[in-house]
Parts: sequence; structure tokens; C-alpha cells
Amino acid sequence: MTAPAHKGLPARTGEASPRQQTRPGRSGRRSWLGTVLHSVAAKLGVVVAVFVAVPLLLYQQFHAADQERRQLLLESLENQGRIVGESLRPSLQDYDGETLQGIADRLQRMAGTHGLKIKLLLRPDDNGSGDGFYYIASAPRVSTGYLKKERAELADTGVLRDVQSTCGGNRPLDVAYTNPAGKSEVLTSITPVRTEAGCWAVITSYGAGAPVAEALEQPYWQTPEVRIALAIYVVMAVLVLALMTGVYRSLRRFVHAARRIRRGGLAEGGPRFQAINRVPELDGVAAEFDRMVTTLNNAAHAMRRAAEDNTHAFKTPIATIAQAVEPLKRSVGDDQPRARRAVDLIERSVTRLDTLVAASRKLDEATAELMEAPRERIDLAALVTRLTDAYAETAADHGMHVERELQHGIHVAGSADMLESVLENLLDNGMDFSPRGGTLHVRLTGERRTAEISVADEGPGVDADRREQIFDRYVSTRVDADAEAAGDHHFGIGLWLVRRNVEALGGSVHAEANDPHGLKIRIRIPRVG
Repeated sequence: MTAPAHKGLPARTGEASPRQQTRPGRSGRRSWLGTVLHSVAAKLGVVVAVFVAVPLLLYQQFHAADQERRQLLLESLENQGRIVGESLRPSLQDYDGETLQGIADRLQRMAGTHGLKIKLLLRPDDNGSGDGFYYIASAPRVSTGYLKKERAELADTGVLRDVQSTCGGNRPLDVAYTNPAGKSEVLTSITPVRTEAGCWAVITSYGAGAPVAEALEQPYWQTPEVRIALAIYVVMAVLVLALMTGVYRSLRRFVHAARRIRRGGLAEGGPRFQAINRVPELDGVAAEFDRMVTTLNNAAHAMRRAAEDNTHAFKTPIATIAQAVEPLKRSVGDDQPRARRAVDLIERSVTRLDTLVAASRKLDEATAELMEAPRERIDLAALVTRLTDAYAETAADHGMHVERELQHGIHVAGSADMLESVLENLLDNGMDFSPRGGTLHVRLTGERRTAEISVADEGPGVDADRREQIFDRYVSTRVDADAEAAGDHHFGIGLWLVRRNVEALGGSVHAEANDPHGLKIRIRIPRVG
């Protein structure tokens, strides 16, 4: 509602308007980089990514190191097989085709160390049948039937293929196979030895359970050290993620509690931050939030009480002065113009003081209401219908009428009292400026996310460069004559209250020219489903 306090637009008093006070400057804006750096959710995501990436990177490095260790082990086993072959060479060169006892005894002495097994095979040079190698001896000793079966299984592995054709190619092996006894073995090396009798093949192997066999057979990720490291890492990851998730969830609970307080107002028995907190380190923060809510609640009640007390304190002497002026007014005749003007001035001043007291109380109550107003689901069409029906009679008394165009099914989340105050001030402002016989147009429309209410009058309108200023406090576009005709009861706070309440609901308000003349004020408020 605009007011007659000054002629035209008053000069700024040095107090920043609410729009200036709430408009964020460059220093108030937070860049996306700053948001990411300070976000708990972003840090939680980074921690998860690190916990996933680090094991993969480290595993690749450790796996490469394990492959190098494995290669060194195979080379060592190759050297071991060569040493065994060279140790047997004298005995093999003395072989006359009949006695094997010395060779067998020598095998037994070399085998058995850390689970080492030695298999000795011979391909005679004069073997014309093409049957290949004969199984000559084994350490530890096994039966003849066992030797025959194992010879066939060794042939099936393909380890004798190169040696059979060239009697050369000493090389490491890493071949797992199951022996005739049904137990697993790992063939580790094959060493050919050429003698007059033919081509000897010395094969070394380790049985299941031997450290060498486990080192060759077991995948790296199944090794005890990797499993222990993985278990420790998982426990550490779970603890860290649980800690950060707990903090994040507590902060989200704080957000939900704050939203409930905002929607439900500063009511006694509302949600308390300490009651929903699960992180002991955040108890201090939760307690401060609870104290802040209590302080705001007390401040809102104190403002209401102060407004009532101040109004009562001022109304009494103002009423006394008004009553005392009446006898003076009756006693001053028309032949005393100076006295008459003085009495009229006192009477107008008393009226103005009374209006100022009412305006001051209205401001205090509006501020208290803004602090503790609950948020509820409001049907705008029903609210606008009720208020326009109430204003229709007042408009008819002034020779005006109210037209409305409403879209039904539009709801917003807010305070009914705040929205009623917004619409009442818009309707009052439109009626004050509309001429007799004019029409006040009220329109409600809705988009997918917003609801819009517009109130258009047929008055003189406002210049384009002044439309933004009419929403500032104590700003009026009335001239003195209009103010006096209006009873001197407007102080430029109506539209300021409109903007403050609308912005408190997350909306916006602006003024524009009405076609063909007058002023149209639009308010936009977030819509709820």
C-alpha cells in the first residue's frame, strides 16, 4: 500500500532497502569450485573413488612385482634342474643298459628336499619303434605300474615334445598336472642330458603343499599377504566411509529438521536438532541450532508483546489528546480562523500519530509473523475468492467493482496469514488509486513450477523508472493533496510488506504498466503439487 508521507518519491534516508540488503554481491556468491571443495558429499565421492582406485593401482603394481618374482623363481628352478642333470651326468654316462641301482640311489639322495621330486626318462638312440621316452626311475620310488601310467600322462602334457626331437632346450616349466595317485603336482623344469645310451630327460616337480608349488600355482590375489592387506583395507574403508556417511546423514537430518521448522514455524515441541543427531562431535552444533531456534522463537514472542505494549502505551495518551481537542474544537468559532487552523492541525496530527502507532504495530507483527509463520498447503483459488468477495462490498461503496479470473487447482506452500496480507495490501493499493467507477482486475494463473497472481488497477500508474522503488519502505507516489484526501493514513509500507512476504515464500514481485492505463503488480510463488 503506498502512502502520502511525502510529495512524489521521497529521498533515500540512508537505509538500504530490503532488496538491497538481501541481494548477494560478488563476495556472497560461491563458485562451483568452492562448492565442490567444501561439499561433504563431494568429499565422500572422492573418498569412495580413492578407495576404489588405489587398490586397483596398487594391485597392478604388486601383480607386476609378483610376476617378476615368479619369473625369478622359474629361472631358479631351471638352474636347479640343470644342477640335478649335471650331477646325474656321470652316472648316466656309465649306464650300460642293465644296471639302474646306482642311478636310482643317486636320485633318492637328491630328491625330498622341500618336496622336490625327480623323474628320469630315456629315449635310446637305437629305438626304432618310435615310442619315444621310457620312464627309467623316479624319486621318491614308485611301482612299475605307476611309472607306466605317469609316462603316458607326462607325454600328454607335451613337455617331452621338444626334447624328443632335439635332446636340447633346457627350460623352466610351470605345468600343473594330476599324477596317477590323483594328487596335484607342478612340473618345474626339464633338463636333457646326451649320452651314448641316448637322450635322457630329467624332470623336476613339486607336489601340492610344497612352498614352491603354492608359489607357482596360487594366483596373486589369493596369496595370504594380499588377503590380509585386503581385509585391513576393507575394514579401514568401511570405518572411513561410515564416519563420513554418518556426518553426511546427520547434516541431511539437520536440513530436514530445518525444513520442518521453516514449514511448521517456531512452534513449541517442534523438531530439535540434538534429538536427531547421531554424531557426538556434532552435538555442539546441534545444541547451538536448538538455542538459535529458541532465541528466534522468544524474539518473535517478544516482538508481539512489545508491539501490543507499545500500542497500548501510545494509544492511551493519543486518545486523551483526541478527547481533549473536542471541547476546544466546539469552543472555537468561525471568527477565530487562526485558532480554528491550530485545532484542525492538532486533530490531524493526532490522527496521524494514531495511524503511525497502528503502522508500527503492523510492522512489528509482520516481522514476528515472518519469523514464526508455518508453511502449509494453500489453495490459492479459494484464498483469492474469499478475499475478493470480502473486498467486493468495499469496492461497491466506492463506486468500483472487482473482476477476477481464476485457474483452479493451484497450490503453494506458505503461511495463510502472510498470503492474506499480500493480497489485502495489493487490493487496498489498487482501490486507493483506482478512480470512481473503475475496475480492479485480479487474475490467478499457474505454470508447471510457479503460481502467478496479478492485481491491475485503472489509476494513473507509475513511471517506469519509479516502479522498482514503490516496493521500498516509506516510499509513496502520492502528492500532498491525495494524501490529505485519503485521510493521511498511508505510510508506504504496504507494498514493502508485499515484497518481503513474497520473497520470504521464495517468490518475486514486480510492477508493470497496465493496458490501457493504470498499474499491474504481479507476484510469482513456487507451486507445489
